[in-house]
Amino acid sequence: MIVDKFSTEVETRLNDFFADKIDCKEMAKIIREVNNALSLCVMRDCETIKFGVKNIDDSFYWLNKLAEVLDPYLDA
Repeated sequence: MIVDKFSTEVETRLNDFFADKIDCKEMAKIIREVNNALSLCVMRDCETIKFGVKNIDDSFYWLNKLAEVLDPYLDA
């Protein structure tokens, strides 16, 4: 799903989340750590991940994209 603009409500909630709850760089770090753990589980044929998460490749992709938005790390 592609959205042209966030609603004011969503924008406010995101701003509040990153202002009050967690720093963008810290969130990006957490996303990367989770993606690393997911990757290891998939490579090791972990049954919990295999049967518990549908479309893991899409989830991995979008979490990485979000991490790059929050704290660009892979941009050259």
